[in-house]
Amino acid sequence: MVSSVPVLDLDEWSKAGRKRRAEIAEELDAALRQTGLFLLRGHGVPEELTRRMRLEGRAFFGLPAETKGRYAVSRPYDNGYRGLGALEVGAIDGNPGTPDLHEAYHVGPSHRTGDEAFDTLYYPENKWPAELPELRDVALEYTEHMTRISLEVLEVLAAVLGLPRDHFTGQSTRATWTQNVNWYPSLRTVGSVREGQMRVGPHTDFGTLSLLDRQQGVGGLEVWNEEDGWFAPPFEAGTLVVNLGDLMNLWSDGRWRSLRHRVLAPSDKAPDEELVSLVYFFEADPDAEIVPLAAPVGGGERMSPVIAGESILEKVGVTLNLPG
Repeated sequence: MVSSVPVLDLDEWSKAGRKRRAEIAEELDAALRQTGLFLLRGHGVPEELTRRMRLEGRAFFGLPAETKGRYAVSRPYDNGYRGLGALEVGAIDGNPGTPDLHEAYHVGPSHRTGDEAFDTLYYPENKWPAELPELRDVALEYTEHMTRISLEVLEVLAAVLGLPRDHFTGQSTRATWTQNVNWYPSLRTVGSVREGQMRVGPHTDFGTLSLLDRQQGVGGLEVWNEEDGWFAPPFEAGTLVVNLGDLMNLWSDGRWRSLRHRVLAPSDKAPDEELVSLVYFFEADPDAEIVPLAAPVGGGERMSPVIAGESILEKVGVTLNLPG
């Protein structure tokens, strides 16, 4: 029997009494210990905004290759465009040589500290395509919601552990984050798939949590745990998939899992299927020291503290096939 994936409703949580919150917390804790994800309802993102974000994002990938290239990333932690095969996330998981079969467009926050070198490293400028002026407006509106939701979820996770409400958000006031629009082309478009190649190879995310608005498909998301192996999580229209990343695994000292997941290759069962995923990766303040929680709240693995931004940069660099 495949593990159950709970659904957190933020509206219900905000109105729930102590007893109901304890029940929700117990269910979330069990799922995060076992697999590392749950679904999220009541998040307050207008359906029309999500539709426009997906539409405008997809339009970018329809631009000529030369035009898209003008907005390409130029270093590991950068915003802009990454073409087919530019990412190889399986490399971080020990599986190099299988570039991912998707294109991506990335945007990030506009935080500034006044330290030019620091800001250039951790808060790179966004590369807005002049050809799609509406993309900037919709992306800024959409990511404002994603940031709000991430902070709300972090407050819920603190409550699950019996910690002060701001335990995680207190080190997330200038958090780095990346909003991806991932375009998964059809099999007919990519032509062929080499052995072991996927739309996104097996990996864990690097930050505290990720928010995914996905489309259902044959070549879609699969997640992993020891009990079930690989399985497709439930799909519920209008919900977000929330999964934990490596920073939260460390912060909880191994109590909670960093979700291992992948996106399957385009299938000959649906050769014209293409999908667009909206993926928001939330991290922490780049200069924050992430200190694992002591047992019994933490998992007792005695992990070593890290500086959030340094940890992210080290892992991002491994996944890229950049020119030069």
